[in-house]
Amino acid sequence: MNKIVLAYSGGLDTSIAIKWLKETYNAEVIAFCADLGQGEDLRAAKKKALKTGASRAYVEDLREEFVKDYIFPMLRANAVYEGAYLLGTSIARPLIAKKQIEIALKEKADAVSHGATGKGNDQVRFELTYYALKPDIKVIAPWREWPFNSRQSLIKYASKHGIPVPVTKKKPYSTDRNLFHISYEGGILEDPWKEPPSDMFTMITPLEKTPNKPSYIEITYEKGNPVAINGKRLTPAKLLERLNYIAGKNGIGRIDLVENRYVGIKSRGVYETPGGTVLHAAHRAVESITLDREVLHLRDSLVPRYAELIYYGYWFSPERKTLQNMMDDIQKDVTGTVRLKLYKGNCQVIGRKSPVSLYNPELATFEAEKVYNQKDAEGFIKLNALRLKLRRTNKGGNKQL
Repeated sequence: MNKIVLAYSGGLDTSIAIKWLKETYNAEVIAFCADLGQGEDLRAAKKKALKTGASRAYVEDLREEFVKDYIFPMLRANAVYEGAYLLGTSIARPLIAKKQIEIALKEKADAVSHGATGKGNDQVRFELTYYALKPDIKVIAPWREWPFNSRQSLIKYASKHGIPVPVTKKKPYSTDRNLFHISYEGGILEDPWKEPPSDMFTMITPLEKTPNKPSYIEITYEKGNPVAINGKRLTPAKLLERLNYIAGKNGIGRIDLVENRYVGIKSRGVYETPGGTVLHAAHRAVESITLDREVLHLRDSLVPRYAELIYYGYWFSPERKTLQNMMDDIQKDVTGTVRLKLYKGNCQVIGRKSPVSLYNPELATFEAEKVYNQKDAEGFIKLNALRLKLRRTNKGGNKQL
């Protein structure tokens, strides 16, 4: 093996991986760091990669592509995994892996590598993408090969070899941040009964410190995508960044759950997704007045499957693409504006309007109107009750229930 392209974050696992890969495979290691809005100094990460032993280091700003081509399509489908998780880590992996393959082709590299553990979902997400885009690529997963069996053993190795790492014995948990969310796993969070420490959180203000007055915002949608906040048009990444600030300030978007990993392990994860939580609520509000009932119900029946595909790592699969085409076709009339009230961790929809709204005040009113004949409901009910009446008759009619 001559060259290996490593997905590099500058964290504990990948910092050690550079040295370990060089020692184990006697190969040139090229580090790739994706800027997905994690709020870190990636120039410093690049210097660290080179200092640690990488022959070259790429840093690419992928924020706009990440939001426009990955987060927004996912939000158009209202994807939520197991009723709570908005898939912030899951949706980042296919983009990182795609760019990694592009660099591998450019550099004529033999292999790609990542720092995901052998117990987690990320190994699957990375590698399914690698193989979908370059079937003959060699994949090296250090966690499935090296002798280290814990993060503490990695910290010890890093200390021995003078490798600076962000994880300490005082805060032994793993984080992953991008423009959409931040996740916390492992270490002190592995006991699902224990409350996370209050000083752990970064994107969301603790409820007791949030403003005592609500924030009112309006989000405008065009064909299922958010395009403006309070009438001001913003690029996808800038819009999400702005919403993260507003929602985070009001304590919105924190969840604590035990989820089912694809490999079969239950895992406790704590997530902060401020802007994404607001966009999810706002999007459903626009849909409520613009989508046909049966189309909406059919789409909702497919959301769990779509969310699973992202969580499991099948972004580049034919089934995800097929579902995406359907989801996007449904979104062509999802245009309008939503007004929301953000206060003390709550995101409330308080208004919605659309130039293509299916909501008809004359039909919905309880006051006098001339467009709906209420007597028509009698035949509708009797026809729908027919099978229920027949079933009851066959069971003996009016016998005791």
